[in-house]
Amino acid sequence: RKDGTRIWIQSTPNLISWQNRPASLAFYLDVTELKKTEDALRESEERYRTLVENVPVAVYRTTPGPKGRYLVSNPALLKMLGLESEEELKERTVAEGYMDPKGRKAFSDNLLAKGSVDGVELALKRKNGTPFWGSVTARVTYDESGEVSCFDSIIVDITARKQAEEEKEKLQAQLERAQKMEAIGTLAGGVAHDLNNILAGLVSYPDLLLMEIPEDSPLRNPILTIQKSGQKAATIVEDLLTLARRGVAVREVVNLNDIISEYLKSPEHERLISFHAGVNVRTDLEGDLLNTLGSPAHLSKIVMNLVSNAAEAMPEGGEISISTENQYIDKPVTGYDHVEEGDYSVLKVSDTGVGISKMDRERIFEPFYTKKVMGRSGTGLGMTVVWGTVKDHNGYIDIKSTKGKGTTFTLYFPVTRKELPKDKALVSIEDYMAKGESVLVIDDVKEQREIASRMLKNLGYSVKTVSSGEEAVNYLKDNSADLLVLDMIMDPGIDGYETYKRIIEFHPNQKAIIVSGFSETKRVKKAQRLGAGAYVKKPFLLGKIGPAVRDELER
Repeated sequence: RKDGTRIWIQSTPNLISWQNRPASLAFYLDVTELKKTEDALRESEERYRTLVENVPVAVYRTTPGPKGRYLVSNPALLKMLGLESEEELKERTVAEGYMDPKGRKAFSDNLLAKGSVDGVELALKRKNGTPFWGSVTARVTYDESGEVSCFDSIIVDITARKQAEEEKEKLQAQLERAQKMEAIGTLAGGVAHDLNNILAGLVSYPDLLLMEIPEDSPLRNPILTIQKSGQKAATIVEDLLTLARRGVAVREVVNLNDIISEYLKSPEHERLISFHAGVNVRTDLEGDLLNTLGSPAHLSKIVMNLVSNAAEAMPEGGEISISTENQYIDKPVTGYDHVEEGDYSVLKVSDTGVGISKMDRERIFEPFYTKKVMGRSGTGLGMTVVWGTVKDHNGYIDIKSTKGKGTTFTLYFPVTRKELPKDKALVSIEDYMAKGESVLVIDDVKEQREIASRMLKNLGYSVKTVSSGEEAVNYLKDNSADLLVLDMIMDPGIDGYETYKRIIEFHPNQKAIIVSGFSETKRVKKAQRLGAGAYVKKPFLLGKIGPAVRDELER
């Protein structure tokens, strides 16, 4: 224009004859606004293309239907699916990117029915088979005639979020399991404490009677039968105590290889194999297995219960594999349990049996949750005992199982660098007879006082009994005793720890051993830190209380 403003025109020149002379006739159309619109559109398309090609989410268009074909996509989709080029993408069907190809049909049908979907979570896979999770938002596009022409979709990779959610769910399930076991354990512990007091007469008095009757007495066998029945009942109580997380009082240096070898030579194992003739047991034990701290009796019961479970899982026969190895966990491992980093002595028991379903794996360690025939295959506490014992040993459990192919239990026990103790020579009753010492028995249960008193008198000790901690404190203010046999839990009144604490205020070097059918572990250890000696578990056996008293007096 005259003012210098640039405009765009569209020219249409024509050659014509004007007054018998050739001339040019032109039409000029001002297209400046149209040109601006085209430039803006081109700029917008360029910006859109750049945005789509650089966003970290997959944007693409496909044909509808159960399989679907890719029409156009951005580079993010290629990267997400692990593909090299658009040509490679267009050779594939959309269904090939689903973990389950049938999932594509379900998604397509849902989208066609609704017209659009938002944030549908799909299990997808890359070209190499690696699984990942995608959140898909899509809509149906229609042509001019109203027919479905294509699907326009966006996928966001949510694998990290899904893994975090799964991890959180696992940890929550582990917490709930632990809380459930603690609650049941509290109940079981109270029951076990009362049962131990009841069983005292069945287990302890036969010991005394057998000492007083001749070897050829016709009463000997019935008394032995009573004692064995009591000991069997005490074993079940021991299982309840393990469930209550109050059962492990012994902390010795042990080696799992020795525990396994001893069990495989035991009558219990021979009896198990006789019931399952088609079962073969194979071992693979690491030669230089590191030691752990724990109770040999409880660890042996773990092996027995796991092997018994494995045999029961193979009614048609099969192989049980028992193996051990040293393992260093450099970062926490999440499976059935959450294994912290550290050095472990690892025990694995595998079978080729029927396997365990996911639902049963969630409940396998619950008390009395069993698939076995009650009364014929055990008490329903076997796996509960395994759980409780592993936890009492500060260990961890993992389970791997495939239905119809077998199960592997992996147990992790923290290692110790301490060496195994040397074998002790067998002790006879003469070795723990009294040498003129006096003993004060402190127990709130009359029968327990009488049993302990009779046993210790038979060993030659001078014995006095009292029924409470307060009575013991008052007695010792004016009297003395070479040793206290101190019950840990006395109700009502002060417990064993408080009793001992008050006594050593005026008898600083007072010797004592602690006895209980239900040990409050922390209180026991506190009493031992004050100077008390060994812990002896009820019901009393002469072969346990005798050596404990003698050892403490000579300590």
